[in-house]
Amino acid sequence: FRATVYPCPESATERRDMLDGVNTRIEDLNTVITQTESHRHRLLHEAAANLWSWGIKVKKIKAIYHILNCCNIDVTQQCVIAEIWFPVADAGRIKRALHQGMERSGSTIAPILTAINTRMAPPTFNRTNKFTAGFQNIVDAYGVGNYREMNPAPYTIITFPFLFAVMFGDCGHGAVMLGFALWMVINEKSLLAQKSTNEIWNTFFSGRYLILLMAIFSMYTGFIYNDCFSKSFNIFGSSWHIIPMFKNSTWNKDVLLDNAVLQLDPAVPGVYSGNPYPFGIDPIWNVASNKLTFLNSYKMKMSVVIGIVHMIFGVILSLFNHIYFKKYINIILQFIPEMIFILSLFGYLVFMIIFKWCHFDVHSSQSAPSILIHFINMFLFNYGDTSNAPLYLHQREVQSFLVIFALIAVPWMLLIKPFILRANHQKTQRMSQVISGNPGGENEVDVPETNHSKKASQRDHSGGHGGHEHDDEEFDFGDTFVHQAIHTIEYCLGCISNTASYLRLWALSLAHAQLSEVLWTMVMHNGLRNSSWAGLIIMFIIFAAFAVLTVAILLVMEGLSAFLHALRLHWVEFQNKFYVGAGYKFCPFSFKHIIDGTAEE
Repeated sequence: FRATVYPCPESATERRDMLDGVNTRIEDLNTVITQTESHRHRLLHEAAANLWSWGIKVKKIKAIYHILNCCNIDVTQQCVIAEIWFPVADAGRIKRALHQGMERSGSTIAPILTAINTRMAPPTFNRTNKFTAGFQNIVDAYGVGNYREMNPAPYTIITFPFLFAVMFGDCGHGAVMLGFALWMVINEKSLLAQKSTNEIWNTFFSGRYLILLMAIFSMYTGFIYNDCFSKSFNIFGSSWHIIPMFKNSTWNKDVLLDNAVLQLDPAVPGVYSGNPYPFGIDPIWNVASNKLTFLNSYKMKMSVVIGIVHMIFGVILSLFNHIYFKKYINIILQFIPEMIFILSLFGYLVFMIIFKWCHFDVHSSQSAPSILIHFINMFLFNYGDTSNAPLYLHQREVQSFLVIFALIAVPWMLLIKPFILRANHQKTQRMSQVISGNPGGENEVDVPETNHSKKASQRDHSGGHGGHEHDDEEFDFGDTFVHQAIHTIEYCLGCISNTASYLRLWALSLAHAQLSEVLWTMVMHNGLRNSSWAGLIIMFIIFAAFAVLTVAILLVMEGLSAFLHALRLHWVEFQNKFYVGAGYKFCPFSFKHIIDGTAEE
């Protein structure tokens, strides 16, 4: 059985001596094992004390050698050459750091920092702080901007939380969100020190300032909607009064008993004060049976106005890109027709909405025409509908001119630019042949490129990726024409679809308000109706359920939904008017980011 056989002495004395020897060897082995474990424990204890610093040293050494592998060796084998991108504003700090490194290392060779001309597209670097970093990350998630391209992040700081708040307008829910955001902002140092690895928590914490602004704007729009947990504030007193209806004998006790719903008549003196509610919506709408009809009309028109203004602002920002990159042909053949098209059609729609709001009062509201019918008839050139009165004099002439002007802008965008680019290309070819002295085009001589042409080439290729030289692309009229046709169709159809897309502001605001009202009516209202002593206990339980449902549904789910919709409105409807986002991010070498594990690949 492969057992080890040991000899056993026959006499008892020999067996005792053998047993004593075995026990002695066992004690010696136990002593050795104990000392070995003690020594190993001391070594591990000392290693544990230095493990963190060793890990940092290993990471730094690995990073240093990785960077050295990217450098070139000088012909003298005494120094290395590195080609790097660096912000011009940090040039002085970089030179001082190189000089300090030379002094500490005892080197006799001074580092040389020289700027060189290149045709590679530079990386994009947007300097941020802890407040603006979250908004810049939202923009970069869509695409990192080209070098020197207009950055949407500064405008997103205001427009993003505002559009979110339009969909999430409730000062009660905004106050709860504000408390959560303030807690993260006030305790950010202690929360950062914990170095949590939970991705969901880190996502919320990284956007703490974004949540803070969204909460503040939600409270602002909540006061405008006069909505707090589906209830209204009556701070300034309603502009509508019921008593004059009884004084005028329009209402009496029999009328109240016979009618479930009564309508206030603003024509009766004293019913309407003549001045609207000072701030926001009048609280009397909270008890009106036609509240939903009024709010639907108000929020729908407001969403259209906000959306069109937002898109026009995006088109205006494209002008600054054209001016900076000196693409003046795009100003004449792209920016101007784009502005004409959107202002002639959708800018006019905003004008009609505001004009109708201002022109028709309570006395003439019965004869107010329909904006929707006017807008449809504007495209059909149908002005024979006598049931829909015109908004103003000479409306037919104005609308016909605007439609024709908008139609002219389409071929203006589509046809002129490709032919001008082809003419410029042919002119450049003829000049090149004349300069080379060979009109036939054979044995062409390379013309030295000037510094100006290098800069121009760098601007033209500002959308590429670093590390790759850009070859001069051959001009293809077919590709240029197709690209311009795609841009024209996308812009013209996009103005229509994007305007309709902004109606999500109305839809989500309505959904949020209705969910809040249902939650109050079905949960909180039932607890408040119980007037007995047992109602205290019932109210305690019901309020707990109300709080949990409010946080889970209206704050988390509805808040996330409004956030995603606001994100889409900025990425698709706003940024596509001026932002290409085809660049690459500037990722400087940083020991801090390498140690923290936040360094970009």
